[in-house]
Amino acid sequence: MKRIVFVVNIDWFFLSHRLPLAVEAIKRGYDVYLLTANSGKRAEVEGYGIKFIEIPFERSGRNLLHEWRCVRILSKYYKQLKPDIIHHVTLKAALLGSIAAKISGYTDVVNAISGLGYNFTDGRNGLLQKFILFMMRKSFKSDHFYFILQNPDDIEMMKSQDYVSENHYKLIKGSGVDLKKFQFTPPLKNDKIHILFPARILYDKGVMELIEAAKRLEKNWKGKIIFVLAGDCDENNKAVIHEEYLLKHLVPDYIEWIGFSKNMISLYQQSDIVVLPSYREGLPKSLIEACAIGRPIITTDVPGCRECVVEGYNGLLVPAKTVEPLANTIEVLCGDYSLRMLMGKNSRALAEKEFSIESVIEKTFDIYEEIFMEY
Repeated sequence: MKRIVFVVNIDWFFLSHRLPLAVEAIKRGYDVYLLTANSGKRAEVEGYGIKFIEIPFERSGRNLLHEWRCVRILSKYYKQLKPDIIHHVTLKAALLGSIAAKISGYTDVVNAISGLGYNFTDGRNGLLQKFILFMMRKSFKSDHFYFILQNPDDIEMMKSQDYVSENHYKLIKGSGVDLKKFQFTPPLKNDKIHILFPARILYDKGVMELIEAAKRLEKNWKGKIIFVLAGDCDENNKAVIHEEYLLKHLVPDYIEWIGFSKNMISLYQQSDIVVLPSYREGLPKSLIEACAIGRPIITTDVPGCRECVVEGYNGLLVPAKTVEPLANTIEVLCGDYSLRMLMGKNSRALAEKEFSIESVIEKTFDIYEEIFMEY
C-alpha cells in the first residue's frame, strides 16, 4: 500500500480545497494522512478514513522559533511514516515541509502553491518578502521536487528562480469544482438584480473598490440592484477590513454584508452576477464555482482572476484598484439581461472544459505516477 501525506496549514482549508483528492487516493488504495492544525474539524476529516496528525501551525508566521519547531515535528513524522509521496498545500506548508523533507532525506515531494499570499500582492516588496524569497531558495532548490501552480504568471515567476528543472513545474487551474454538486441553475426571478461578492473582507480582494463603485451607481440603481458581500473579516490577515469600519460603508437594502456562509451554492443560485475585483489570486475557488452554477463574472485583469474569464464570453475584465471602470462594467451587465444569460451559459461551458474536479484529480495523480516512474 502506497502512503501519501498531505500537509496543510489548517484543517478547514483541506476540507474545502483538497478533500476530493484524498478521498480518491483512498479509493485507489493509498494510506492517507493529513498533517495540519486542528480548528475542530478532526472528527470530520477522520470520518473519510483519513488519519489526522495535529501540527501546531500558526498563520502569522512571525515567531521563527515556533516555525522551526513545526519543521522539527514534520521531520519527525516524515521519518516515522515513511511516505511514498509528501504533498504540501499552500506556500507556508511548502516552505516548512520542504525543509523538513530535506532534513528527513525525502525527495518525493509535491509542493502545491495556490497563491503567493499577502507579501506578494499589491506591489509589496519589504523585508519580509525578501526573507520569504531567501527561504524559498533554501527550501525549494532540489533536483527532485515538483511544483503545482494555478496560473501561468506564478509558473513563470517560479521558473525564473530556477528551483527545479522546467518539466517539474505543473499547471493545474485551481482545486477543481464538483460539477454534479454545483449544477447549472438559471437565475432566480428576483425583484432585484443580485450582485454577489464571494470572498473574505480584505482590502486585497477589492472590497472597497466594489463599495465605491456601488455608491456611484446608487442614484440610478438603488431599488433595482443589491450588492451582497459574503465573507468573513479575517482578523489573522494583515489586509483585513475590520468589521466596525466595514459597517460604516454599508447601505441598507443596497450594500449588505452577510458574513461567512456555509451554503455558497444557494448564494450563487440567488445571484445574477458574481464580482471579485481582487488584486491578485492563485486561482479563486469562488469564481470557478460561479462558473459551474452558470453566472456571468466581473473580475480584474490580474494573475489568477483572468484565468476564470474569457473576455466577452463568460464575463468582463476590469483593471485592478479602479472604481469607475468597475462601476461602468457592472452597469453594462445590469442593463442587459440577454448578455447575462449568454455569459452564464458560457461560464458553465468553461467550467466543464477546464475546472472539473475529475480533471484536477487525474492531473495530480499523473504527477504522482511521474514521480514513481522517475525513481
